[in-house]
Amino acid sequence: MKPDRVKATWIGVMRVLVVGSGGREHALCWAIARSPLCDALFATPGNAGIAELADCRPVAATDQDGLLALCLSERIDFVVVGPEAPLVAGLVDHLEAHGIACFGPTAAAAILEGSKGFTKDFCARHAIPTAFYIRTRDRATARAYVEQQGAPIVVKADGLAAGKGVVVAADIDEALAAIDAMLLDQRFGAAGAELVIEECLIGEEVSFFALCDGTNALPLASAQDHKAVGVGDTGPNTGGMGAYSPAPALDAALESRVMAEIIRPTLAGMAAEGRAFKGVLFAGLMLTADGPKLIEFNARFGDPECEVLLRRLQTDLLPVLIATREGTLDRITLDWDTRAALGVVLAAKGYPGDPVKGTPIAGLQQARNAAADIEIFHAGTAQRGDSLVADGGRVLVVTALGNSVGAAQANAYRAVAAIDWPGGFCRTDIGWRAVERERNA
Repeated sequence: MKPDRVKATWIGVMRVLVVGSGGREHALCWAIARSPLCDALFATPGNAGIAELADCRPVAATDQDGLLALCLSERIDFVVVGPEAPLVAGLVDHLEAHGIACFGPTAAAAILEGSKGFTKDFCARHAIPTAFYIRTRDRATARAYVEQQGAPIVVKADGLAAGKGVVVAADIDEALAAIDAMLLDQRFGAAGAELVIEECLIGEEVSFFALCDGTNALPLASAQDHKAVGVGDTGPNTGGMGAYSPAPALDAALESRVMAEIIRPTLAGMAAEGRAFKGVLFAGLMLTADGPKLIEFNARFGDPECEVLLRRLQTDLLPVLIATREGTLDRITLDWDTRAALGVVLAAKGYPGDPVKGTPIAGLQQARNAAADIEIFHAGTAQRGDSLVADGGRVLVVTALGNSVGAAQANAYRAVAAIDWPGGFCRTDIGWRAVERERNA
C-alpha cells in the first residue's frame, strides 16, 4: 500500500493529477500549475488545452483501476477529481484506500449530487429550505401529481444526466411529456428510472460554492450561470452557456443566510449520518420572496462557474485543496480580485442535442489579444495534426476580467468575435442581469 505522503509535501513539492477533460478541469490545471507546490502536473484524459499545461494520459475518468495504476507508476501525491460521475462512483474511496490523497467527496457524500431524491429527503430531515416535492418511479403517480399541482412544475431525473435531466414545464402537457420521456423512453437511462417532481420556485437563480472539510465550511465567491441554450434564457437547459462572478443578487446578508440555513446544516447533517462531506459543496439556489431555497446540490465545482471563480481567486489554490482534504480549512483565508470575471461558452452546433464534432477552430491567439486579461479554457477540444477541432458539446469557455460585469462582458465578446469557428455558436447575452443592475444603479 502506498503511504499517504501529503502532509510531508507541505514543505516540499508535489506531483498532482487532475481527473477530467472539460473546461472546469482546464481551469483547475491552470490554477494548480501556477502553484509553487506543484512540481509535476498530470491530467486524465485531458484535452488539447490542458495538454499545454499538463502531461495528459488516455485514462478515462471512470476507470478506477487505470487511474490507480497511473498514480502508483507516476508517484502521484495528490489527486483532484473534477467531474461528478467518478465521485459518485467512488473514485476517491478507491484511491484513498490505497494511500493516495484526493480532493473530493467519498461516494457516500457525493450522493448529494448522485440522487436528487436522497437530497430532497435529506433536506426534509434537516429542515433545509427547498421546494415541495414527491419522488416516484411510477408513471401514473407522477402524472396524477402533475395534474393535481398544475404548472409551472419541475420534473427531474433522480440520477446524473450531465445537467440535462431537468425540465421546467410551463404547462401540464410539457410536464407529462417529460415524465414519459424519462420513464417510458428512458431518455436518461437508469438516471431517469426515478423522478423528483417539485414546485417551481420563483425568483432569481444563483450558484453558491463552499469548500467543506467535513467540519468547517469556507464560502467561495458568488457566481451566476446561464443554463438555457438561448438568448433571454430561452430553450432547453444545458450544462451551462456562460457565467459571471460576483453575482450582485447575492449580497453579504443573503450569503450569511445561505451559510446559516443551508450550508452549515448540510455539513452537520451529513456528518451526523456518517457521510462527512469533504470537497466543494455547490448549492444551486433560488432567491425567493421567502428567502434562499435550495434547488439542488452538486458535489464538485460547477462548470462554467469554476472558470470565472478561479480567474478571480488570488490565493494559491493547491494548499487550499489540501487543507480541504486534511480538515484544516479553519486556517485558510481567501483573497479575491475585486474585478468581475465573465465567461462565454462556445458550443458546437447541435448542442444540447447531438453536437457536430470534428469542425476546425482557429483564431485563439487573436482572441487572447483582442482585450486585456483574456483566458480561454478548453472544454471539448482535440488536436488533429496541426488543427484544433471540436470534440464535444461545450467546446471553449472565453473568460475576461473587468472593473464591472459590463466591462468584463464587453472584453469577453471582443475575444469571442476574433475566434474563427463556423461550426460553433454562443449566447450573446451572458451576464445580462448583472449588466442591467449596473445600468440602473
